Amino acid sequence: MAERLCAREVVTALADDATFAELPAPARQSRPDGPLAWPGYDDSRARAAERTGEQESVVCGTARIDGVRAVLIAFEFGFLGGSLGQRTGDRLEAAYAYARERRFPVVPLVATGGSRMQEGMLALTQLQRVARQSALTREAGLAQVAVLRDPTTGGGWATLGAGADVVLALPGAQVGFAGSRVRPADADPAAYTAEAQVAAGAADAVVRPQELRGTLGRWLRLLTCPSTTPAPPPEPLGETSVLPVTGWDAVRRARSPQRPRAAAYLDAYFTERTAIGGDRCGGTDPDGMLCGFGTHEGRTVAYAAQTGTATRPAGYRTAARLIRLADRLGIPVLTLVDTPGAANDAEAERQGAGAAIADLFGAVASARTPVTTLVIGEGGSGGALALAAPGNTWATPDSYFSVIAPELAAAILKRPPREVESTADQLRIRPQDLVELGVIRGIAGG
Repeated sequence: MAERLCAREVVTALADDATFAELPAPARQSRPDGPLAWPGYDDSRARAAERTGEQESVVCGTARIDGVRAVLIAFEFGFLGGSLGQRTGDRLEAAYAYARERRFPVVPLVATGGSRMQEGMLALTQLQRVARQSALTREAGLAQVAVLRDPTTGGGWATLGAGADVVLALPGAQVGFAGSRVRPADADPAAYTAEAQVAAGAADAVVRPQELRGTLGRWLRLLTCPSTTPAPPPEPLGETSVLPVTGWDAVRRARSPQRPRAAAYLDAYFTERTAIGGDRCGGTDPDGMLCGFGTHEGRTVAYAAQTGTATRPAGYRTAARLIRLADRLGIPVLTLVDTPGAANDAEAERQGAGAAIADLFGAVASARTPVTTLVIGEGGSGGALALAAPGNTWATPDSYFSVIAPELAAAILKRPPREVESTADQLRIRPQDLVELGVIRGIAGG
C-alpha cells in the first residue's frame, strides 16, 4: 500500500515554495443531515472536519510546480473517504472554471473511495458535472495531468483519474473502478493496483514519491508549450550518405541489424523526452511503438515512433491517442516509420487490428497541428503508411517504402524465389524512387 498523505501534505510536497493559493469554496445552502436527511450525516461531517481540519473532501487552489502555474485538486481521503458529494462537485466545477479563465493546466491529485452514499443519486450525478468540466477543459486546449494516490476507486477514478490526458500513479496505490469492499470476493487484488493499470494501458507510469515533483513539473512544461511550426525531420544517423542502387539493396540496408533504430533517433533529436504508455483500451505495445513528448531546440514536439517490429493494435491506438492529444494542445508531431508491417497474427485480429489502423489514419488525416514523418527503415504497407504525414514525409537513404514486401509480392504473383530481387526493383521502393513518384518530399540529409 502506498503511503497516505493528507491533501495539504501532498500539495506541499509538489508545489514550489509559498506558491499555493487556495481557491474560495462556493457557498451552498444545505438541509439538516443533507439532501436525503440521512440520520447522523451532519455529525459524520463534523467529525471528519475535526479530524482533518478540512470542510470538504477536496482542497483546490493554484500553485507553481517546477515553475509552471497550475490548478491543483487535492483529495482528502480522511474526510469521509475522499468521497464526492454536492459540495465536492461545487468545488471541482469552480476549480475547472478558474483554470479555463486563467488558461492553467489542471492537476487532480486523486485519493477517493467514490461517491458519497449519504447523498444518494445526487452524489453520483456529481460525476456528470466533473466529466463536463473535464470535457470543456479539453476543448479549451488545456492539459490535465492526474496523480493517482491510494486509493483511487469508483467515480473518481472513472472521471478525474482515467479521464486525464496523462495519468501518473504512486507505487502500490489501489486503483480500480471497484473498491476493496465491493469487488468479488475471489478477485485478484493484484489487478486493482497502479502497476496493473499501467500494464493494461490505463495509466502512463508509476512514479516514486521522491520523483513525483520533478516528473509532474516536466510534464507540465512539455504540455504547456504550443507551437505552429512543423517539427524538422531528424538528420540521418549512421553510414547513410550513399543511396541504394537497387530495390533489393534498399531492402537489405533497411533490414540490417546495424541500422540505427527509433530509440537512437529519439535520443539524438530530443534534449529530454517523457513517454506515454497504453491505448486506454486495455493494451500496450512497448516493443513496437514509442510515444511521448520531448524538447527539441527549446520547444515541445510530440513523437510516435515504430521500432522496426510488426506493430500491434495497441501500438496504433496509442499513437492515435498521442496525435489527438498533441492536436488539442497545439503541439507539433514527429512520427518515425519503421515496421515490416502491421502484426497479422490471429491475436492481432482479435484485438482489432483493422479498426486500430483506421483510427490512426483518421487521427493523422484530421490533425490540425503539423505532422512531420521520417521513414528510418522499413515502410511495410498500410501498417507503415498509417503513421505517415501526407505531404510531409521524408526518408533516410537506408530505408524503403513499399505497398507490400517484395517476398510477399512475388508469392502473390506466383513468382519463384529467385525473382524476389527483381520484384523489388519493379516496386520502385528506393528513397529516390519515392521522391520521383511524389510519395515523399525528399531524402533527409540530402
